Amino acid sequence: MVDHFVNPEQSGYVGFANLPNQVHRKSVKKGFEFTLMVVGESGLGKSTLVNSLFLTDLYPERHIPSASEKIDQTVKIDASTVEIEERGVKLRLTVVDTPGFGDSLNSTDCFKPIIQYIDDQFERYLNDESGLNRRHIIDNRVHCCFYFVNPSSHGLKPLDIAFMKAVHHKVNIVPVLAKADTLTQLEVTTLKRKILDQIDEFGIRIYPLPDCDSDEDEDYKEQCRQLKNAVPFAVVGANTIIEVKGRKVRGRMYPWGVVEVENPEHCDFIKLRTMLITHMQDLQEVTQESHYENYRAEKLANGGSIKHGKSTGSVDRMENGGDYSDKERELKQKEAELRRMQERLARMQAEIESKKPQHIQNGDLKSQDL
Repeated sequence: MVDHFVNPEQSGYVGFANLPNQVHRKSVKKGFEFTLMVVGESGLGKSTLVNSLFLTDLYPERHIPSASEKIDQTVKIDASTVEIEERGVKLRLTVVDTPGFGDSLNSTDCFKPIIQYIDDQFERYLNDESGLNRRHIIDNRVHCCFYFVNPSSHGLKPLDIAFMKAVHHKVNIVPVLAKADTLTQLEVTTLKRKILDQIDEFGIRIYPLPDCDSDEDEDYKEQCRQLKNAVPFAVVGANTIIEVKGRKVRGRMYPWGVVEVENPEHCDFIKLRTMLITHMQDLQEVTQESHYENYRAEKLANGGSIKHGKSTGSVDRMENGGDYSDKERELKQKEAELRRMQERLARMQAEIESKKPQHIQNGDLKSQDL
């Protein structure tokens, strides 16, 4: 007996309306990747805020340098990756911290290692995209950068301006006003306005929150409007659970009261987290379509090299007979190996051509007569 296939849908229904469900199932099964970079001076609560955002401990063995260690401290790149799962959805979160930024007496070139790291991730992705294993590329590109502004600096300092101007075409910058509980509401509003005026004055491009479509519901439009008005986000981070009037909240206890981290009337923490989560896909798309394409176009325009500051690219050093770095030496060895393989293949093809029979087995015609 042959089983009959029964179409569960009604007549006139094709079924491509289920395509979003297929994309959803595939995305959930594959999981998501996101890289967040936090930059700012020491003591602004960067680690505490990140742990508060994702309810995890990304820095279990964190070493805090002493004052004497900070004198000659250089900027380090500390990348921590954690797998977070919530309601069956997996997120591979990588947080890139930059300890030592702005701590030394001479901070002129302190952001160069950060630019180098961002470019290295672009270079790795470009190499993986050009390789054989393109299906399983791990995206380590920096999708978002939280830049922490000191609340006691009365605006952006020269270092803040220099850093953001150096990286605004490489990464999505989201300015964050740290430790907002040290300021009054009026001071927060005044400082936000001054920071935005300086950003406009110096031509710094921060991450623009996307506009809402006209067919969106009113609640989502209001949420987007409030998020745009909250930039730069004045935040307070805390991982301590405090009981207030019979309910448990995350916040900070002071002699005059409690600052609730997740209370929108106390700070912009919940707005910052909402912006990051609701626009995570857009941050990745802007990184792919704008920043990564800019890097790729610049690399092609420079003949396969990217110039960092005063250092010249690999092509210039090859022409001038200078020294090679380890990466360039490895690239040169691979090119030489590729040339040897091509020559070997050409010799094999020549041998095959020379050994071809001059007569067809079942006839008397020569190959040149054909």
